[in-house]
Amino acid sequence: MNGEMIIRAAKAEDAAHLLDIYTPYVQNTAITFEYEVPSVEEFRNRMVHTMEKYPYLLLQRGEEILGYAYASAFKGRSAYDWAVETSIYVKEGAHGKGIGKKLYAALEEILAAQHIINVNACIAYPNPESISFHEKYGYKTVAHFTKCGYKLGKWYDMIWMEKMLCHHPEKPLPVLNASEVMDVYNNTKFKKF
Repeated sequence: MNGEMIIRAAKAEDAAHLLDIYTPYVQNTAITFEYEVPSVEEFRNRMVHTMEKYPYLLLQRGEEILGYAYASAFKGRSAYDWAVETSIYVKEGAHGKGIGKKLYAALEEILAAQHIINVNACIAYPNPESISFHEKYGYKTVAHFTKCGYKLGKWYDMIWMEKMLCHHPEKPLPVLNASEVMDVYNNTKFKKF
């Protein structure tokens, strides 16, 4: 890959480009259990809702977006505030070039600044590439559900993998919204590769 790569915060205006990356995952894989490709408007609304509290990042080279990653609520109750679910999607043909690694590193750095502790990934099983990727970056399998998803004519198990970004203090700091840490991160940490 030639050209400088940068990671930046996604914007609502990026929705159509990110949906282009997501569409083949919906149509051709069980990486997402979604059956129908959402409209650009629906996808944009999902992004905006997520960005109200959590980071939503993309990696681009020049004008081309090569992948994106974001965090979302693990569960809706307040006691779960220190846990999130992570998601990552890399453009077809751009796998194996370190894009996922760079996105996850940036995502985890922001989540830690928000005082998030537990990061969780929900993965269709079998998916040896995703499982290996997560294991390489410190995630461990903590749950395995049997044939709970049906897509593309096949039943899939689902696993949860988890990583701790820090220890669990007796009294955790309140979780900050991503907007409270993103400005500082944007000004000082977003790297060019």
